Amino acid sequence: MIYTKTFECGLRFAFRRTRSQVAYSALAIKSGTRNEPEGFSGIAHMTEHMLFKGTLKRTPQQISNRLEMLGGELNAYTAKEETVLYSTVLKEDTAKAVELLFELAFTSTFPQKELDKERCVVIDEINMYKDSPSECIFEEFEKMLFDTSPLSRPILGNVKSLRKIDSAALRDYVRENFRPENMCIAIVGNITPQRAEKIARQAAAKYIPDGYVPSQRPEKPSAPAELPQPPRFEREVAKKNHQINCIIGTTAYSYYDNRRMEMVLLANLLGGPSANSRLNQKLREKNALVYAVDASFTQFADNGSLLIYFGCEKANLDRCIALVHEELALLRNKPLSERALRSARKQLLGQLAVASDNGESQALSMAKSMLVFDGILPDDEVRRRIEAITPESLQQVAASVLAEDRLSTLIFK
Repeated sequence: MIYTKTFECGLRFAFRRTRSQVAYSALAIKSGTRNEPEGFSGIAHMTEHMLFKGTLKRTPQQISNRLEMLGGELNAYTAKEETVLYSTVLKEDTAKAVELLFELAFTSTFPQKELDKERCVVIDEINMYKDSPSECIFEEFEKMLFDTSPLSRPILGNVKSLRKIDSAALRDYVRENFRPENMCIAIVGNITPQRAEKIARQAAAKYIPDGYVPSQRPEKPSAPAELPQPPRFEREVAKKNHQINCIIGTTAYSYYDNRRMEMVLLANLLGGPSANSRLNQKLREKNALVYAVDASFTQFADNGSLLIYFGCEKANLDRCIALVHEELALLRNKPLSERALRSARKQLLGQLAVASDNGESQALSMAKSMLVFDGILPDDEVRRRIEAITPESLQQVAASVLAEDRLSTLIFK
């Protein structure tokens, strides 16, 4: 069972009890790339890096040692719509881990000397990323797919914008976005719900002023009855690599669209992690044209994307593209049999159950769900929604999202 609550200060709390001796905590902040001020691309990611470079009471070395000396781990990541700090410790050290997450979020000092050093690290990260076409092709595709939306911005930013960021800009960004009503603390561990809530409340009380009044959260975006037509492009970029990298994709449903569960199943059926996915069977197992192919469905507050990626030899490119479109046409034009759909639903439910057995994944998922939905769907409700998918509803989603005139292609040659 998952326990959830919203504290008086606006901070959201989620807890799940396990039998493990290891506890996982995640502090999710609804502040990512799309929240960056104009001209400061990359400031969300730079802020994440700089949270570890000193607080009002700890040096960078002391921050690193705080959990590592206990055998634990501390980490963070930045995404398009959130920044997340998370930790892994023995259950008896849960309070120390949670307090450290709040300390980093609320009292980081962003010293200019450390920023000047970290800027070089991030620029090096950007250059390494550019050297990996199988990764940077996703960034380039999203830039064109989302066009003028903030979702088109690269998470790492660019060298020019990074050079503009100083300590004052970081403090302004944090002051604007790192507010209790934009946060959720999630804990997974073998302690009582009462103990977990007490830990969260005591940690929050140290950094959130007593009597803090949260601002009203914006209303959740409404999902359109029909998906808007996305920008469409067919582009080739010369990279002079041995392998060809290709993405075929389009926009898809947001978090708040009732059809998103069909989209999850469709992406898993097309190119999920299992070897029996349709595209893996067709491109790799049957025709030996690629080493790997996958399909990913990513959701945002007001949009989403369905991307199919593969890498292949130059001579195999046209054949691979034709086979992908052949598979998409099958899903658009012919409903799955009841037997095939039962198998696909069973596989997805099994994958979700296996993933939920990982405490860190649970904490991260719970925290994000609270930010997005103000709640967490019980496992039986997730199962009910997946079981409710019909051949007709799946075909309708395929026909809507994967229509030929909505698909774009980007090739790194």
